[in-house]
Amino acid sequence: MKRKLIAAIGIAGMMVSIAACGGSGDEGTDQGADVKELTVWLTVDAQNNWPELVKAADDAVKAEHPGIKINHEYYGWPDKNAKLDAVLATDKVPDVVEMGNTEMLSYMVKGAFAPLDTSKFDNSDQWLDGLKASVTYEDKTYGVPYYAGGRVGNWRTDVAEAAGIKTTPKTYEELTSDLDKIQAKEGDKFSAWYQPTRDWYAAMSFVYDAGGSIAVEEGGQWKANFSSPESLKGLDEFKTVIDKYMHGDKTKDESDRYIVYGQGNAGMIFGNAWEGATAEAPENDKTGKLKGNLASFVVPGPSGKNLPVFLGGSDLAVPVKSDAQTVAAEWINALTGAKGQKGLIAKGNLPNNKTDLATLKDDPATVVPATAAESNWFVPMAPGWGQVEKAQILQTMLQSIGTGKKSVKDAAKEADAAIDKVINTK
Repeated sequence: MKRKLIAAIGIAGMMVSIAACGGSGDEGTDQGADVKELTVWLTVDAQNNWPELVKAADDAVKAEHPGIKINHEYYGWPDKNAKLDAVLATDKVPDVVEMGNTEMLSYMVKGAFAPLDTSKFDNSDQWLDGLKASVTYEDKTYGVPYYAGGRVGNWRTDVAEAAGIKTTPKTYEELTSDLDKIQAKEGDKFSAWYQPTRDWYAAMSFVYDAGGSIAVEEGGQWKANFSSPESLKGLDEFKTVIDKYMHGDKTKDESDRYIVYGQGNAGMIFGNAWEGATAEAPENDKTGKLKGNLASFVVPGPSGKNLPVFLGGSDLAVPVKSDAQTVAAEWINALTGAKGQKGLIAKGNLPNNKTDLATLKDDPATVVPATAAESNWFVPMAPGWGQVEKAQILQTMLQSIGTGKKSVKDAAKEADAAIDKVINTK
């Protein structure tokens, strides 16, 4: 299933002093038995793809709270934040709201969501690291991971076979050797690896694989870390990939990668697990050759381990002004708990926890995305991270590196300075 999560986490013009309007900040400020109505906001993904799972969560809560009325509102990702910001400024807030996991931070910083007791949620001690990070701020938990989507490698087996390659690579040395053969066979107008330069999700996978990071926290303050030896090593390797295998427009981001892949001028991509299937759809496959000739694989990293991936996905949160926080938490657990995760997995999602993820490695249909998701990273949970994203500091750095406008060291130094100006600002 194709699902794009909009990662715009800036919330300019958001409500003033949300936290001051809420309760004490402790989860469960309502009396569950007195709650007569619950309002749940979800995206159209749930409405279109797993309405029966939503109904099962409703039924579980209704069984515990006879007579309760549960209202649902569904929204598209592009519309959600403006609508949410407006309603959070009032006293008529939803009790449960779905958030993209990269959207959570700015709302947690502003005090928009109530802290939750993790002991009330199934498998909370096994939440995937990247997903757990997305709902955690200053040692408190403000949401529950709902489902995840990972990133994998995908390449054309027909192109690989034409270059004498029979299997997908298992090591980074095999990967680069195979890509060298494909590049030599197809020529300079072909991208053996179509890797958009501004795709910071992929670039940061190399940074974290090398032991680097975007930023580090010391003494309660965050400091940019691209100039560290480890981060520079990762950026150097990303530049090598761009220089050797990416022969497309080096000022592009990843938004239309699946479309470019479908045009037939690339042998491999590293992106969301759905991108390969979307590229081979009739409306996108301009060659007529992709169907049956694509293979997904776990991308090996230069470190000798699997390349760590960014986990996209959704979280569920309870607005701090909700007067039904206890029942809201019960509803969230009904949807995201043990039974709900089985249903979400059956719909093609990755689960929110390591226990269920391990079971997917036994199925040939899910072993690749499940294995890739085991090694994952997430953005710095710093108060000013939203401003870093809004300013596109990472994309600017990567474009400067990929186009050769600046050296890796100079671009990293400039990015660090720009990040340090805003990353600690609420």
